[in-house]
Order: sequence, then C-alpha cells, then structure tokens
Amino acid sequence: MLPLSPQARKFLDFLDSIRETPVYLQTPEKNRLGKRYLVEKAGAPPQPVAGVKEQGVPVEDGEISVRIYSPYGTGPFPVLVFFHGGGWVMGDLDVVDSPLRSITNAAECLVISVAYRLAPEHKFPVALNDCYQATRWVAENAHTFNGDRQKIAVGGESAGGNLAACTSLIARERGLPLLSYQVLLYPATDFSRDYPSQEKFNGYFLTREDMEYFESSYLAGEGDKRNIYLSPMLADDLADLPPALVVTAGYDPLHDEGKAYAERLVDAGVKVDYHCFEDMIHAFLLFGGMMKEANQALVELIARSLRKAFAG
Repeated sequence: MLPLSPQARKFLDFLDSIRETPVYLQTPEKNRLGKRYLVEKAGAPPQPVAGVKEQGVPVEDGEISVRIYSPYGTGPFPVLVFFHGGGWVMGDLDVVDSPLRSITNAAECLVISVAYRLAPEHKFPVALNDCYQATRWVAENAHTFNGDRQKIAVGGESAGGNLAACTSLIARERGLPLLSYQVLLYPATDFSRDYPSQEKFNGYFLTREDMEYFESSYLAGEGDKRNIYLSPMLADDLADLPPALVVTAGYDPLHDEGKAYAERLVDAGVKVDYHCFEDMIHAFLLFGGMMKEANQALVELIARSLRKAFAG
C-alpha cells in the first residue's frame, strides 16, 4: 500500500485547522454551510463550458432542480446524470460544480447534476426516488437539450455513488430508462455490516461517528439497512446491470465495500473497470485545489471511461 499522498495530508491538516466541531455534533444546516465553505477553499477553479442551465424536474410530491452542463460542439451529446455526495445530508449543485464542468469538457458529454432532497428532512427512499425520477425525466426529455437518449449514464460520489448504483437497480427492474454505464466513485454499498476499512481508516476525512450520523439521518428505520435499494450489495442478482467504473480510495473507510461491490458485479457478469487511488482519501474529487494531481487523474479516468462506453 502506498503512503498517504502529501497533498492529501496537507488537506487533512487544513481541515484540522478550520474544524472546531465534528460533523456528527453539528446541525444539518451548519454541516451544509461547512461543506460549501470547504469546497470553496479547497476546490479547483471552475472551467468554462459551452452552456449551463438550471431546470425544474417534477418528482413525487414536488419538484427538484437539475443543472445541465453542455459541452462545446454540435451534438446530440451523450448524457451523464450525476448525484453529489454528502451523506444524503449535505451537498448541493454548487459543491460539485467545478468537477462536473471538467468532466463535461473532458468527456464531451452533457452532464446533468441532480439536487435531490436531503435528509433528515427527507428520509429514505426520497433521495433515491428523486434520482430515479430525474434520470427517467432526462431520458424522456433529452431531445429538448440536445441529448442522446440512447446514451445515458448515471454516476455519483460517496452517497451519490450509492444513489447511482441503486438507480441502476431500479432502472433494470422497471426497464426504464435503458442505461449505458454507471460511474461509482467511492460508493457506500452496504449498511448491513462493518468492513475492516471502516476501522482501519477511521478519521481520514470521514469518521465512524460521521457515518453513524449520516445513517441515522437518512434511514427511516433499522430495517432499511437490508433494503437492496439502500444496500445494493445485498441484491440477490446483479446481472444485466450497466457496465461500471468503480473507484475507491486507499485511505477511505468505504474502501472495502466499494471494492466488494465491484467484485460482486464482476461475479454477476457485469463488465467493471475498477481503480483504487491507493494514496488518496474519501471525496478527493471535490478538492482539486489541494489534491490537484489525483483530481485530474480521476477526471481523466471518468472521461475516458465514459467516451469508451458511449462509443460502444
């Protein structure tokens, strides 16, 4: 195993210098403000793209917003529907703005960022239903924003990786929409048991107490832990899911379950491209201002994988 990246260590030292109260002891509102502040200070400068548009999307009991990033060119373009992380409690369209602009340009595809409703105000499965309904809306309306409904991928980071994996399961079960690919970045995949990495890398940006806080905020009850649309690892059958890029970080409490899910997909006959950034920590996609090299490598990996999937 590689030593922790000096850039990741610098970020953790910066985090220690500004964080007075742990995530699990703060209110959702303060945690949301803190996440925005952290990304503002440690995120990469945003790239220009051909166009950015916000759009309302109808969901059960209301409406959510999506942000549509358009690449340069004529189209129609393939589409990545993306779900931000933040433990289902934090995160918004602005938190992932910079990396999604980079992916838009590098992959030459439309990227649609989904502002699903957050916990604890909205318990499981509200966020998942929002993500699935937004993905279906994209497929049904792709022609209105120069998208190709035959080439749609879903993706997300951390909690968003969980939502992308579970959206893929729902789409398979319902037959709509037909998905070309799934991009799962250091995803949460199993609430039913503990994994060694949760203890081994406790405190590398993400702590066990933080994860328990997110869990209690999002889950409606103890029985949810074994629901396959929360713990996709527990699904009896993962066959016929879209090909996947699965990325883990070596110093991430979620490393083991992300890797295990990639292995289960392979065992089910799903084509998987698995990559572990061994010297990185959780959520490094967001902090390209401090972890520049790994951030760029991840964006290039995502773009390369998407271009290959869409070409196929």
